[in-house]
Amino acid sequence: MEFRQIQYFVCLYEEGSVTRAARRLNIVQPALSMQIAKLEEEVGQQLFVRRPQGMQPTSDGRRMYRLFLPVLGDFSRAREQVMQTSAELTGQVRVGMIATIAQGVLVDALLEFSSLHPKVELSLTDGFSGTLTDAVSVGQLDAAIINKPRRSLALNSEPIAEEELLLVTGPLHTALDETVPFRELAHLKLVLPTRQHGLRGIIESFGEAEDVSLAPGVEIDSISAILKLVLESEFCTVLPRIAVRKQLEHASLRGHTVIAPRLTRQLVCVTHPRRPPTPAAAAFVATVVRHVRGLGGNSV
Repeated sequence: MEFRQIQYFVCLYEEGSVTRAARRLNIVQPALSMQIAKLEEEVGQQLFVRRPQGMQPTSDGRRMYRLFLPVLGDFSRAREQVMQTSAELTGQVRVGMIATIAQGVLVDALLEFSSLHPKVELSLTDGFSGTLTDAVSVGQLDAAIINKPRRSLALNSEPIAEEELLLVTGPLHTALDETVPFRELAHLKLVLPTRQHGLRGIIESFGEAEDVSLAPGVEIDSISAILKLVLESEFCTVLPRIAVRKQLEHASLRGHTVIAPRLTRQLVCVTHPRRPPTPAAAAFVATVVRHVRGLGGNSV
């Protein structure tokens, strides 16, 4: 088994098409097909099935992809670090973050970083904390910024910031004081993320500690949809300050401090203990963290 075959296999798996994979690898299609056939012969397993919609991996192919992807990632990171110079960052960066961070600072951080390091390729994604953690574990992501999980992880976890959660109301909502006791939330018309969302777990953990049951009238995972509903109705929500900073600055929404207790969340950056981020990935994460802290997240 040659390393080139691993590269070809992973590329074909991800592209799902011999034509697209060959174009990505900058080789001719017969050369790709020949190497995949050799690989299948060597391992004694059929890795792909040709379908009208493209090359579909078999169960053996999917298992091999899970095994090969970390190996290929380790090689790419090692190669980048060996070739890296202090003068200029290069390579590909794959970082994930929870949606509230993506909505709050991603664009600003991306523009700043890209202007300083134009040769770095950025591949960025948002999602639930658990999904992002799994992606770091299997090598699909170099790092992820997530809500601090309740359980310990088999990953490196670096605290980033502690951030305030606000009660957010729109122009159609009855006027509220600047500070609102947590128990009052049980009597409000709430829209909150579903229980799949890490933010919902944080809010409910405060409710359990205070023996307060929160029953939202609507559950939506999309932060932008939550904000639109709050803006156009009497619904209110609980979100991190970073997710609503622009709306608060423009006074289209109002933020109220929740007291007794004060609501906060802790953000962490997770990386794999055996696959440290490349200099480029570490630099991009540092840029995002700086923006988070600059928008009211207290460093921890």
